[in-house]
Amino acid sequence: MTPLEKVQEKFGKDIVETHAFRGDETAVIRPASLLAVAKFLKDTPELDFNYLMDLTAVDYLFFAGGRIQKEFRFEVVCHFYSIKHNHRLRLKVQVDDREAPDGRKHPEVDSLTSLWASADWYEREVWDMYGIRFKGHPNLKRILMYEEFVGHALRKDYPFDKRQPLIGPQN
Repeated sequence: MTPLEKVQEKFGKDIVETHAFRGDETAVIRPASLLAVAKFLKDTPELDFNYLMDLTAVDYLFFAGGRIQKEFRFEVVCHFYSIKHNHRLRLKVQVDDREAPDGRKHPEVDSLTSLWASADWYEREVWDMYGIRFKGHPNLKRILMYEEFVGHALRKDYPFDKRQPLIGPQN
């Protein structure tokens, strides 16, 4: 049984879709199940996904030139690898940016830092560039841009000609 089949068997109701191409297996899951699925991947001996290779995001605001509308704006993409079993799995989590009660948009998913320490920097980068928050992250602050930077530079609606506050040496 492949890792994807094991995830489907255990979390069938939490899976939106799956696909596999040339050994590259992907499961698209609901945001609320991210931590449970990730823990299953890491703690199940026959899977043993002990290495978080990458965690990033995709902004679908103008997907396919605006011709295709998705129900969500962002997708958090996690790439896992098992050194022991030499298999890979990609998890995609659909994240919308609906308005919160305060009127602002707060895309958010659970943090994986409790399972993989390397998630710390990946999640900070995604927060910095896309504005996606990670619940339970121990130190969610900018990692690439300076603290006074306004906005999130890889969002597709970020104005490319926006002027930012200038900062200089702090005396």
